[in-house]
Amino acid sequence: MGCCALFIRTLQKCTIMQNDETRQMLADLIWLNALIATELIQITENTSAILRKSAPPESCLQDHNALRSTALGIAQRYKSNTALARHLGEHQ
Repeated sequence: MGCCALFIRTLQKCTIMQNDETRQMLADLIWLNALIATELIQITENTSAILRKSAPPESCLQDHNALRSTALGIAQRYKSNTALARHLGEHQ
């Protein structure tokens, strides 16, 4: 194998490794964003309850649950073996 062919082959392997690393990094960031989104929903509900001195309106709770479910689905698409689903269940 010539020097140029070896260089190209090495470069291809590095590119594949970088692509895998980039994919994993993106999956981690997507999961982290979904986690942040679900926690912000909970903070919003808690703040609303404190200010109202009662639970948020039922329509808001239903919307928040739908948003949590969507965020959880996104998070699980990229990292399914985490405590996020259990944790969100404890929010209710």
